[in-house]
Formats: sequence, C-alpha cells, structure tokens
Amino acid sequence: MTKIEKVLYTGKTYTTGGRDGAARSDDAQLDVKLSPPGSGKLGTNPEQLFAAGWSACFIGALGLAAAKRKIRLPAETAIDAEVDLGMTADSYGLQARLNISLPGIDPELARVLVDEAHQTCPYSKATRGNIAVELKLA
Repeated sequence: MTKIEKVLYTGKTYTTGGRDGAARSDDAQLDVKLSPPGSGKLGTNPEQLFAAGWSACFIGALGLAAAKRKIRLPAETAIDAEVDLGMTADSYGLQARLNISLPGIDPELARVLVDEAHQTCPYSKATRGNIAVELKLA
C-alpha cells in the first residue's frame, strides 16, 4: 500500500441515507440527492459520481503527459466514462470503461498519452488490479 507523504487536498463530504440519501461537501460546492441506479428516482448515484471524478482526474493526467512532450491537449478532449455495478458470485463489484477522445492527436501518440495517464492518475492507481478497466481511444 502506498502512503501519501504530503497531502495536497482532502475532499470532505457528509452523506446520509446511503443510496436513498444525500451528500454534500463541507464547502457546499457539492450538494446532491442520491438514488439507486435504475430506480427512476431523482438523484445521482455513486457510480455516476465515480465516473465523473475519474474522468476529470484522467483528463488532468493526460494534460500532464502532454505537457511533458511540450504539446497541448485539444480543447475538445473528452472522456465518456462508464462504471458498471454488478455481481460476482454473491458479492457486488465494479468494472469500468474510459472512452477517450483526443481529436487531432496522432493515434500512436494518443495511445502513449493514455497509457502514461493511466499510470499517474490517482483513480487509475486506486483501481489497478482491483476492477476490470478498459481504456479505449475514440
């Protein structure tokens, strides 16, 4: 297990009610109603929040990989993130797909950037070896 030597930021939330509840951050920038996936109820779910957080972080890691090569990511850089909740035997599990769009970047270079970002993105590190992950270039 990797222990952080210097904390740069701590996200803090207060959550009640689980999947039928609400979550808000200590700075009030996040204030969401939660609902189970597929329930039709108002609110988001943990899988959507995870997909949003991971894809935002991954784009940041792509930007760092590009900057090392003295190039800029296209303004249209985007990720369609999909996080599946499912069952494995008798327990719940996740799997994910990041569909990455780097328009105007040579496909070989795009693959290098994606692979490097996957090594540095904290979400990718946290999931590595724990869930199935597919990284697709759109």
